[in-house]
Amino acid sequence: QMEQYVGEIKGGLRPTMKLTVIGMVHSKPKSFSVTLLCDPVDANKDVGLLFTVNFSEKSITRNARIAGKWGREEKTIPYFPFTAGDTFKMELLCEHQQIRVLLDGRQLCDFTHRIQPLNLVKALRISGDIKLTKVA
Repeated sequence: QMEQYVGEIKGGLRPTMKLTVIGMVHSKPKSFSVTLLCDPVDANKDVGLLFTVNFSEKSITRNARIAGKWGREEKTIPYFPFTAGDTFKMELLCEHQQIRVLLDGRQLCDFTHRIQPLNLVKALRISGDIKLTKVA
């Protein structure tokens, strides 16, 4: 079954904040996504970061939606870090200029903030072909 998690980011996103996602990839995964939302209820509101992992393409795309419009997609990754059936630890480190994404302690990518002020980003949503162990 599809995992679906939504959690509030108390006080909104801010520099030095770290979000940790620990989980396990399904045995036959298609995709999963981690989304930083401005509104956990209204999905049409702005999105600070949509991070989508596609297993068939072995791709990871990042984008943001501002005033209803999706921006330029970012796809560059040094390697594809996810394996079917394996556990992973993903950390989203919020810095002043960007969100840095680490996977199992290794830098995977970063995403320059497009939504300002940052604290407009108020929720974390995780959905797709993974089983969550811990979200902190």
